[in-house]
Amino acid sequence: MSTGLAIFFGVLILGGATLLVIVGRRFSRQSQQNEFDPVMARLAEATQRGESVSLEDIELEQPFMERVVIPVIKKIGEISTKFTPQRLLQETTHKLELAGNPGRIDASTFLATRFVGAAIFGGLLLLLSSLPSVNWPFGRIVLIVGIFTALGFFFPQLWLQSRINSRQNEVRKAMPDALDLLTICVEAGLGFDAAMSKVNEKWENELSIMFGRCIREVQLGKTQREALRDMADRIGLSELTSFVAAVIQSQILGVSLAKVLRIQSDQMRIKRRQRAEEEAHKAPVKMIIPMALLTFPSIMIILMAPAAFQIAGAFGSFIGN
Repeated sequence: MSTGLAIFFGVLILGGATLLVIVGRRFSRQSQQNEFDPVMARLAEATQRGESVSLEDIELEQPFMERVVIPVIKKIGEISTKFTPQRLLQETTHKLELAGNPGRIDASTFLATRFVGAAIFGGLLLLLSSLPSVNWPFGRIVLIVGIFTALGFFFPQLWLQSRINSRQNEVRKAMPDALDLLTICVEAGLGFDAAMSKVNEKWENELSIMFGRCIREVQLGKTQREALRDMADRIGLSELTSFVAAVIQSQILGVSLAKVLRIQSDQMRIKRRQRAEEEAHKAPVKMIIPMALLTFPSIMIILMAPAAFQIAGAFGSFIGN
């Protein structure tokens, strides 16, 4: 049974690592990375050096993940799109946008990774259960394989939600300092676009990246209001939405933008302090679970064990007499 457990944990580690490679290594790239075809880039580089290489040779030099696994996942996504409700595709696309569109994948490809993860986890556990050293009942096999299949199916969704939460938290933490810099730049005489450009140059975080994208959209012909609203929709944060609404309203009503930015900055700092206090008040409640499961049983064993031994010895001597 010890050999079976070792194989069990080995398979779990292998399955988790495989799924992380498939989902994380390819899809966790930040949206600010440049889009390019690595095959065509290598071909152009070889052509500039005067080397005579074929496109097939360069494709064979690609990693196995880029050459085989990713195309298979995309093909599965294309097939599954025919049977996927349009509403689910739209919701997944919106979530990918909220996560910063990691890897620049589409909704169908992401949904395909869920089936691939379920097949990997379920298949490995089913293979494990068929080993001669593992003598599991049929009911246990069905239960364990079903649990890990469901885990593999929901793992990409949990990963995506964690990316959304981390991205929103990063933007939320960066907003007060960014608004301070915006206020200083506007009070110094810069326009709002130039102030956003300064924020983009000053920091390298999700908020500054979104400011830079907003500026580029304005330069390409989109109105500033539309670009700001799209920026707020791509992050899905209430604080940023209220900030964009206040900026647009100040431009419509002709209110001083510097004053509006200073008020927004003060409100963001108040909200950040309130969130910190809220997390501090949640800490004692969160500590109850580990204390109840780990600390209190140990204390009870330490305190009650000597008394239990004395009581057991007293009863033993009484029964012996």
